[in-house]
Amino acid sequence: MGTPLPRTAKIIDFSSVRDRFKANQRVIRMAPEHDGIEMIYRIASDDESLYAMPVLAWALRQNGDVAGMVPWMNRLAPCHELDDPEHGTFVGYRDPETEELLAEPPEHKVQELEHAASYFDYEPTADVALIQQLPDTLGTHALCMNDSHSPWLLKQVYGWRLFSDGTIDVLLLDEEKMIDTPVLPGDDCLYSGSQYHSALYFFQRSIANRIKRQDPETLEALTMMVNDD
Repeated sequence: MGTPLPRTAKIIDFSSVRDRFKANQRVIRMAPEHDGIEMIYRIASDDESLYAMPVLAWALRQNGDVAGMVPWMNRLAPCHELDDPEHGTFVGYRDPETEELLAEPPEHKVQELEHAASYFDYEPTADVALIQQLPDTLGTHALCMNDSHSPWLLKQVYGWRLFSDGTIDVLLLDEEKMIDTPVLPGDDCLYSGSQYHSALYFFQRSIANRIKRQDPETLEALTMMVNDD
């Protein structure tokens, strides 16, 4: 038999607490990175070295936090959440012009996002709405999979879409619908990668080019990564 609660005790609705936490973590605005600021990370197999990856964009969350965003594994991920010894652990940001290592996002990006979020203050609605479309400026590619019997498709990423519920989707090209070039976010020939493909893995341009050239070591590592997921 349980212990009776005092009359003043409050019952905590953990479902509501969880929903409020998710709402506070929701991305509400993004700003592209145009000055070459990089994410710095390390991997356990080479703990003495640091690795760099360009930041694609900066994201402002409902709670006011700002984070750099990079295409990582199967999502557009906040840099500070990367904490996997095998694939990468976040260390900080780096300004390649000054070679300064930054522990936090640059202040000018924080201010840009805050002012933009204040200006584009959308009214909440029950329906999920498109908030922003950003072009991909890094040459990111997506390895697309539908099922175990279908071949891999390596497709260039053309952009990213932010929705009012905080989800971020990737834009891929349907070659059969392409009419005008260059292809830009918003064109009818672009489609939602997450809605069409059952699994997506993102790669930097250099890795994607190795896959296209069918580099044996890259293909072996790719097979191991997909099979382990």
